[in-house]
Amino acid sequence: MAPRKKSQPIGKRLLKLRREKKLTLKHLANETGLTPKYISSIEKGEIIPPVAVILQLSKALEIDSSLLLREERARVGKKVDDDYQKRTEAYTYETLTPEARHKHLKAFKVFIDPKSHHKGVSYQHPGEEFIYVLKGKVEVMVGENRNVLDSGQCIHFNSSIIHKLRNLSDEKAELLVVLYTP
Repeated sequence: MAPRKKSQPIGKRLLKLRREKKLTLKHLANETGLTPKYISSIEKGEIIPPVAVILQLSKALEIDSSLLLREERARVGKKVDDDYQKRTEAYTYETLTPEARHKHLKAFKVFIDPKSHHKGVSYQHPGEEFIYVLKGKVEVMVGENRNVLDSGQCIHFNSSIIHKLRNLSDEKAELLVVLYTP
């Protein structure tokens, strides 16, 4: 039996795709609004980007986001270990629509560790976002507007406005997040 080919981490796939398209970090930064340093950190595997960033990078590279998301689903689908949680800075997710190639609507299950928030970047991407809290209590900042959602509550907003999430509860928050990107 031949050994199974190990799939590449997201950063290595991103680097390979960027080089295949002969794009510089600076060009990709100008297409996404992310800094070259942040994109480089993703490529080096120093950070795992949130879903919104993967969608921005996919659009800028003119590829289907499933090319970058498939590895994350495989990782999250397994038991999530402490090392992975640290590297994603208290944020993990799995795609619920892996078959949605070339579609504008994508759904994810997002997990945020207790009393934590996303670090590194604020999120901003064209389109709309819908968040439904399955478990926990979260703060969703949309621009300067603070929204506090308990389990069973939801929010729908323009995702081109800078937004941030934070878990306010003592338990791991679980969210259903649906993104529409034009």
